[in-house]
Amino acid sequence: MSQRQVLQVFEQYQKARTQFVQTVADLASRPQNTETLQNAGVMSLLRPLLLDAVPTIQQTAALALGRLANYNDDLAEAVVKGDILPQLVYSLAEQNRFYKKAAAFVLRAVAKHSPELAQAVVDCGALDALVVSLEEFDPGVKEAAAWAISYIARHNAQLSQAVVDAGVVPLLVLCIQEPEIALKRVAASALSDIAKHSPELAQTVVDTGAIAHLAQMILNPDARLKRQVFSALSQIAKHSVDVAEMVVEAEIFPAALVCLKDPDEYVQKNVATLIREITKHTPELSQIIVNMGGVAAVIDYLGDSKGNVRLPGIMMLGFVAAHSENLAMAVIVSKGVPQLSICLEEEQDDHLKAATAWAFGQIGRHTPEHARAVAVANVFPKLLKLYLDTKSSEDLQVKAKKALKSVLQKCTYLPALEPLLYEAPSNILKHVICQFSKVLPHDSKARRLLVTSGGLKKVQEIRAEPGSAIQEYINAINSCYPEEIVRYYSPGYSETLLERI
Repeated sequence: MSQRQVLQVFEQYQKARTQFVQTVADLASRPQNTETLQNAGVMSLLRPLLLDAVPTIQQTAALALGRLANYNDDLAEAVVKGDILPQLVYSLAEQNRFYKKAAAFVLRAVAKHSPELAQAVVDCGALDALVVSLEEFDPGVKEAAAWAISYIARHNAQLSQAVVDAGVVPLLVLCIQEPEIALKRVAASALSDIAKHSPELAQTVVDTGAIAHLAQMILNPDARLKRQVFSALSQIAKHSVDVAEMVVEAEIFPAALVCLKDPDEYVQKNVATLIREITKHTPELSQIIVNMGGVAAVIDYLGDSKGNVRLPGIMMLGFVAAHSENLAMAVIVSKGVPQLSICLEEEQDDHLKAATAWAFGQIGRHTPEHARAVAVANVFPKLLKLYLDTKSSEDLQVKAKKALKSVLQKCTYLPALEPLLYEAPSNILKHVICQFSKVLPHDSKARRLLVTSGGLKKVQEIRAEPGSAIQEYINAINSCYPEEIVRYYSPGYSETLLERI
C-alpha cells in the first residue's frame, strides 16, 4: 500500500469520526432522540473520542455528551458510570478554550440533576479544574465554569461549602466586575446559590466584598442580570440582622424600589423578595424601608401584578405590620388593607390566600383602631368563608382561623361583627360575643342598634353550656338591657304569653 493510500485511509477515518460526532451532537439536541441514542450505546462510543487527536472531534464529542446528560438524570448517571468525568476534568486543564467550554457544559449538565450527581462531579476533582478555568483569560470559559459551579452549589450546604473551600468566591466576585454581561449574570447567580444555604456561607460571600459590587448593578438595563443581582442580595440578606443591615448600608434604597415597576416580572418579584427579607428581621430595618416609601411601593406593585409574583409583597406587608402598632398603621395609612382584600378576592391558589390571611392577622391584631381598618374592608366574611370551606387547604384554614381570632379579639366595630352572629361556628362566635359584652355596657347607641337589627334576638338563640365562657358573655350582654326586653327576644316567649292568655 502506497503512502498516498495510507493517507487516504486516515483521511476517511477522520471524516467518518467527524461526521459521527457531529451527527450525534445534532441528534442529541432533540429530546425525542435521546432514548434511542442511549439504547444504541452511544456513551461508550463517544468516550474514546474525548481523547481524539483532532480538537474539533474532542469538542463535538463533549458537546454531544453534555446535551445527553442535560436531558435527564438517567443519562447523566450513565456519564458518571461510564467513567467519563475524570477524562473531562483532566482535559479542562490541558485543552484549548473551546474544549474547556464543552467540558464545563458536561459537568454542569451532570451536576444539575441531583445532589448525588453533583457530588460525583466534586469527587472526580472537578472543582479545582473549574477554579483554574475561572482564572482563564477567555470570558466564555469563565462563564461556563461559573455556570457549572452554580449548579453544584445550589443543591445543599455541604456542596456549597465544598465550592467555597475550593476558593471559588473571590474569583466569582472578580467575574461580576468583568465587562461581559453574560459572565456577570452567571457569577451573580452562583453567588446567590452559594449564599442561600446558611448564615456562614452568606457571610463568606459578604466577606469578599460582594455586596458593594452587586449593589452597583441594580439599575443595569439588562433584565436578566438584575434578576440575579436582586436574587443574590436577598439570599444574603435573609440570614441575619447583621448582613441585612449591610445590604441596606450599600445604599440600594430607594433606587431599588424603582425596579418594582420593572417590565420584567422576575425582576419585580426578586426586588419584593429582597424587601421582604430585610423587613422581616427587626422594627428598625422595617422603619428604614417605610421611611423610603417601601410600603407604598409594594402596595402599588401588588396592584400591578398577579399570581405568585404577589407572594413576597403580601408577606412583606405582614412582616412590617407584625413588628409594631406604628408600622402596622403605616401599612393601613398606605391603603394596604383594601389592596390585600383584592388579592384575597382575586387569587385562586391556597398558599397565596393563606399568606394574605396571615398578613391581615398581623395588621389587625394590635389595637381596636387597627382591627377596625380590617373590619371595614369587609375582610371578616371572606376569612370565615375560607376557614369553613372544606376545599381550602389545611394551612389556609389554620391561617384564616388564626387571623380571624386575633383581629376579632381587638375589634370593637360592632357593625362588622354583627353578621358573624349568624354565620360563625361556636369557636369563632365566642370571640364575637366577647367583643359585644365589652362594648355594649359603655355604648347606648350600640345597645339600641343590636335590638333593632335583630342581633339581640340572635344572641338569645345561642345555645351555650351553663358556666361556659360564651354563656358568661351572653349574661354580660343581657345585663345591659331591661329584663322584659331580654325575655321578649328569648326563644319561646310568644308561646309563654299565649299560655297566660
